[in-house]
Amino acid sequence: MTDPFPDRKPEARKLGVREFRTNITAVLREAQRGNSFVITSRGEVVAEIHPPSVATRPRRVPGTLRGRIRLASDFDVLPPDILAAMEGEPE
Repeated sequence: MTDPFPDRKPEARKLGVREFRTNITAVLREAQRGNSFVITSRGEVVAEIHPPSVATRPRRVPGTLRGRIRLASDFDVLPPDILAAMEGEPE
């Protein structure tokens, strides 16, 4: 039978603190796969674990390629024919 609500997220699985501590690596792996968990202590919810909302890219650090990229000595020189074409002049 197909799910009548395909956009609905599955129920969060409840875990006690002790079970969470014992299986933390597996729980985090499952969260990464899209599963959610509710952590309880003596029946009271103390935390919720959800998959990341958006795939995040590592933050770019300025200067990481310093010294690795070399520009040609004539980099700023624009050939006359290209300059003329850009300015709309006939060749």
